[in-house]
Amino acid sequence: MAPIALRPGPDGLERCSWCLGSDDYLAYHDLEWGRPVQDDTRLLEKLCLEGFQAGLSWLTILRKREAFRAAFAGFDRERVARFGPRDVARLLGDAGIVRHRGKIEAAIGNARAACQVAETDGSLAALVWRYQPAPRSRPRRLDGATLSRLTESPASVALSKELKRRGFRFVGPTTVYAFMQAMGLVNDHLDGCHVRQPVERLRARLG
Repeated sequence: MAPIALRPGPDGLERCSWCLGSDDYLAYHDLEWGRPVQDDTRLLEKLCLEGFQAGLSWLTILRKREAFRAAFAGFDRERVARFGPRDVARLLGDAGIVRHRGKIEAAIGNARAACQVAETDGSLAALVWRYQPAPRSRPRRLDGATLSRLTESPASVALSKELKRRGFRFVGPTTVYAFMQAMGLVNDHLDGCHVRQPVERLRARLG
């Protein structure tokens, strides 16, 4: 894999090079990745889809995302938490998603865990965002070489441990760091990427 760097996109704007080569990736990079998310449904969806991604590319999962949403009741935690053996059998027969029993059962278990978190902490967002890293713990400059080394962090290790304690599965430190990148707990757009500053402004509004 080529190292991540700044590259111009089809419109001439500089972007993180990982998103180039696919219109789906480019739209995801520009409109979603790194933008702060505090909606529990989207946070649960991403945690579950990160689990389904294990051993696959995110592009594969991204292209199946609408099928996953249809199969998993829009990742409504209360509805998914009520899934039983008949639902598992239905999902194993759904060619639109990744048909892996362990991952399907983990997603259902994650929805149940999210329901418990909502009862004890008020929301999944309240738990997750407590692990947003302090600015002083982040790299002063984010170039491709630095980003390539950021596969986990003390914050992702701590959040992974807490999520596992709460009953979540497929939430190792590397998976959780990817989740934090996508959901905007960190801004890992490279310095010079045209999306970095808009994302930073959105994060600043959170206080």
